[in-house]
Amino acid sequence: MTGMTGAAWRARRLAAVATPGDVFAAVILAAVQAGGSAAISSRHGQVISPIGYALLAAGPAALLGRRRFPATVLAVTVAAAVGFAGLESARGLPYFALIAAFVNAVLAGRRWAAIAGLAVSYAGFLWLPGLTGTGHFPSAGAAFAVAAWHLTLLSGAEWYRSRRQRAQAVAHGREEEALRQATEERLRIARELHDVVAHSLAVINVQANTALHLIDQQPQRARSTLTVINDVSRQALVELRSVLGVLRQVDEELPRSPAPSLARMSELIARAAAAGISVGVSEEGASGQLPANVDLAGYRILQEALTNSARHAPGARVAVRVAYQPAGVVIQVDDDGAAGPESPGYAAGTRSAGQAGGNGIAGMTERARALGGTLRAGPGPGGGFRVRAWLPLDGRAS
Repeated sequence: MTGMTGAAWRARRLAAVATPGDVFAAVILAAVQAGGSAAISSRHGQVISPIGYALLAAGPAALLGRRRFPATVLAVTVAAAVGFAGLESARGLPYFALIAAFVNAVLAGRRWAAIAGLAVSYAGFLWLPGLTGTGHFPSAGAAFAVAAWHLTLLSGAEWYRSRRQRAQAVAHGREEEALRQATEERLRIARELHDVVAHSLAVINVQANTALHLIDQQPQRARSTLTVINDVSRQALVELRSVLGVLRQVDEELPRSPAPSLARMSELIARAAAAGISVGVSEEGASGQLPANVDLAGYRILQEALTNSARHAPGARVAVRVAYQPAGVVIQVDDDGAAGPESPGYAAGTRSAGQAGGNGIAGMTERARALGGTLRAGPGPGGGFRVRAWLPLDGRAS
């Protein structure tokens, strides 16, 4: 390896396979197996051979690769444990690394490899000592006891695996829910910003074009037009700061202006009139106390519909109908589609929902659907363009 010694390269490869925690656990297991086996064998007047100690250390050492090679590690630990039982006449504790490797294989999804490892260890522990002459063949009771122990180990590992999977599923569900809520909040903020900026810029654009035409011939009218631009832009900045303040969450003061509401519909009508369209309003029923989300959505839908009329049909006559019903609110905006010189191609009856709305109609539709309502936008029955929204008060579609 260029620029890297053999020892450094091996250390780097080991770090890619095992963590410091894995190394620590392997060292502890090796010490427990070797030390415990030495204590047991000495108590019975037995001596463990160097090969036995090597086998006691081989299982814990193999656990360093458990993350990347769970099945291979299990095979090595089974071979080391069974080999110790078959080759050593001294008693020992070669089982701890085997148990850790078995549980790791189950958690890694290598269930059949784990079951095969259990079968091999069961047969090896019971009959290999008798075949090699280092021990005796087991009695029926011993065989049954070892089988019960192996089945208990398998059941415990499966229970732990299913419990961990459930915990992971719950955590994943929470993450998905948090992501969904964050996405919905971004869409809501995007709609708010669009409605605030698009409406005001549409009015400013129309008034700026008017001022450019009038500034030389009729400076007084140009001055009044610039005054409208100043007022609309100032109000837009106030609303924009309000939305951005919510995003920053640093302004703990109460809002300085009332929240957008259908009760402030007259402000929208005044802005639309300033943009050069004639608006007639009819209200039916008693507004009462509308839910806050319905009130805001109704205001924004009306704002966007008037913005579209001002942008695409300047000089048009617009009829606004707001009907307060027991189950919901109907908001309908009709314009006669009379096109001005600034908007060629939008003559009466020629607009479509796609042409007129862009992101605006999509945003209005999303607002209505979020409340369980509906919104239709397209050519009106008598020509022109119509936007009609139904917003239920209880959030259920009707």
